[in-house]
Amino acid sequence: KTTAQNYETMTSGIHENVDYSALLPTLNLRPTVRSWLTDDMPTFDVGGLVVGNKPKIAHLYMKSPGVFAGRPFMDAIFDELQCVINWNEDCAIEGTFIETSNVEGKKVLLATVEGPANALLRGERTALNTLSRCSGVATASYIAMMRVKKDCPNWKGAIAGTRKVTPGSFRIVEKYGLIVGGCDTHRLDLSQMTMLKDNHIWSCGGNITHAVKLARSAAGFSQKIEVECQNLEEAIEAAGAGADIVMLDNYSPEGLKCDANQVKKSYPNVIVEASGGITVETMTDYVCESVDVISRGDLTQGYGCIDYSLKIQK
Repeated sequence: KTTAQNYETMTSGIHENVDYSALLPTLNLRPTVRSWLTDDMPTFDVGGLVVGNKPKIAHLYMKSPGVFAGRPFMDAIFDELQCVINWNEDCAIEGTFIETSNVEGKKVLLATVEGPANALLRGERTALNTLSRCSGVATASYIAMMRVKKDCPNWKGAIAGTRKVTPGSFRIVEKYGLIVGGCDTHRLDLSQMTMLKDNHIWSCGGNITHAVKLARSAAGFSQKIEVECQNLEEAIEAAGAGADIVMLDNYSPEGLKCDANQVKKSYPNVIVEASGGITVETMTDYVCESVDVISRGDLTQGYGCIDYSLKIQK
């Protein structure tokens, strides 16, 4: 089984001294986390009555190994609840793989949170859910990138997620985790890039050329068009019609490499993406010079969560 322990700890290159929070839409983030908190407490909080509003301090622990990610969401959640977070800047660095098994108690203190007891507990589960999932995606992304760097050090392509994310406002957390872990997000939503999948082609009569040209008439020069292809004939037609990206979907590694080489031979500037059922175990089998992108839906669908806890001090 592939785990992050197989690879060296990474805080280098693309991760070093990067403030990923600058990516986030600050005007939208506050109402987003407010909606999460409202969803968790639509009416009374009887537990909040029990603990009251006396000032308390809580410790945030990371309890399983993984890449730390999701700090801006934690900040926004407790800021909304008028609590104050003091981060341990020596280790609470997004993009860093934190090994918990080598420390006393097998947990790492990442931060302290100060505020009224009821406010701390109202934010606890929402904050931990967000951190654990964001870090889970980041860890899966990190493992993928380190696997490729280790086994295919000369490959210049990218590992990407897909649009298989949690519906609604939580998708931004998972897409953010992909970036922190070192992978590409792929398109963020339907509006960012035009992807013509098999259903699109079938629904407009099966004519790839017509579908691409119609899409281009609306997308213009500023938006890429990608076409999902099941064989070389479709890929060549899509590239010839003006598609920017050709996705070779559900191929075997051998078939993928053969058809990718043929597409690149005829259309060297077209981006070739490999997708469909690719896992961390099989990922490097698809790597070759003619493949620019390998996308994996399981990076945001089926990822493991990282364990965190928030403990109020006595």
